[in-house]
Amino acid sequence: MTRYNVAELLNSTNFSQEVNLKGWVRTFRANRFIALNDGSTINTIQCIVDFENTDQCILKRITTGAAISIKGILTESLGKGQNVEIQITEIEILGDSNPEEYPIQPKKHSFEFLRENAHLRIRTNTFSAVMRVRSALSFAVHKYFIKNGFYNFHAPIITGSDAEGAGEMFNVTTLDANNPPRNEAGKIDYSKDFFGKLTNLTVSGQLEAETYAMALGKVYTFGPTFRAENSNTTRHLAEFWMIEPEVAFNNLDDNMDLAEDFIKSVISYTLKNCKDDLAFLDDRLAQEDKLKPALERSEMSLIEKLKFIVDNNFIRVSYTEAIDILKNSTPNKKKKFQYLIEEWGTDLQSEHERFLVEKHFKCPVILYDYPAKIKAFYMRLNDDGKTVRAMDVLFPGIGEIVGGSQREERLDVLQQKMKDLGIDEKELWWYLDTRKFGTAVHSGFGLGFERLVQFTTGMGNIRDVIPYPRTPQNAEF
Repeated sequence: MTRYNVAELLNSTNFSQEVNLKGWVRTFRANRFIALNDGSTINTIQCIVDFENTDQCILKRITTGAAISIKGILTESLGKGQNVEIQITEIEILGDSNPEEYPIQPKKHSFEFLRENAHLRIRTNTFSAVMRVRSALSFAVHKYFIKNGFYNFHAPIITGSDAEGAGEMFNVTTLDANNPPRNEAGKIDYSKDFFGKLTNLTVSGQLEAETYAMALGKVYTFGPTFRAENSNTTRHLAEFWMIEPEVAFNNLDDNMDLAEDFIKSVISYTLKNCKDDLAFLDDRLAQEDKLKPALERSEMSLIEKLKFIVDNNFIRVSYTEAIDILKNSTPNKKKKFQYLIEEWGTDLQSEHERFLVEKHFKCPVILYDYPAKIKAFYMRLNDDGKTVRAMDVLFPGIGEIVGGSQREERLDVLQQKMKDLGIDEKELWWYLDTRKFGTAVHSGFGLGFERLVQFTTGMGNIRDVIPYPRTPQNAEF
């Protein structure tokens, strides 16, 4: 007998066929109605027990969370809510679930409680929907790049360089933490370590991806990255996934075009292929919004927000123009911003980015040509000597979602920038080589995948869009 999944059967009109279905019990009502889910869809299928002809011992074991296998006849449903149901002819308990101990009961649970039970929270509607959307977005990322001639590049996870220059990295070592070898100066002697030098978990695969773009033309990374930033916020993780395309011969305008087209494509794919999950998440967000004060409620529903991104052109604004807008804005003049904008050169905060998107332009925004002093060493210096060819994509509700730049392809300028910032050329000799041998204009950007999932699902905390979040003081599971 063919085994089907719930999604297939809910869309079937082949009534009277005998089917086999396996899944987990969500609810069991009146010793008769089983709501069964197998993860293939957010929806459950109603399975009706023949009470008179079913072993009472079996009935007692049909509890929330139990894994069961059923055989039965697919019939047209007479009730509301779904078109089909299954009249059970045979039932087998595959795995019991003690109702007194099972934490995921059919009731509302706080997200904090569910984070403490992250190994089971996927069994709730919210988290199963989020993770199916995450999977769809992941597929859409690869589909987009492969379709557009990119090669997938696997950047190293262990690295000896700090691409961002922030120093917030996790060390990788096999040295004895209690008694590490030391040199004459009393410092830890990393020459005795496994790799013979100080190494870390990567914060970005960009630098390595650049070297491959200068031979393959168009590459992208999509892998785990790590940042040892002691930040317990709803927007930060210590372990997260990054999408980083690098393209030879692309300038900043090409880079902005790529970022806009890419984001619209992956969100469009998700709107088309995750309708049930997005409808559920849209309703969840609407119910959550009703509990907020009127001034804090969203102007758009989740699906409206996603379509807003897909249907609107991203307006492009220079950093200088954005600073003028922010300086003269009502929130700044009335000191409503937590961080007031007083002068050119200020690093923008999320509140400023969201004001530009949500209040001023009312569409997605790409800011470009940032002050060199607040951006990374590898970004191309403009002719004014003050700004670099950087760009950030800003979204409603989240602020920056993409950061990128045209890379500095001129060897002498790059060396001077590294010198000014105290970056040792010997550590990045291989990176500088690409500027010695066949250098060319090239560009790329980074998109934090969890930020994209958070935006697409409407979840308020980034810890709820990754299976097992890694944050300060938390590495459970």
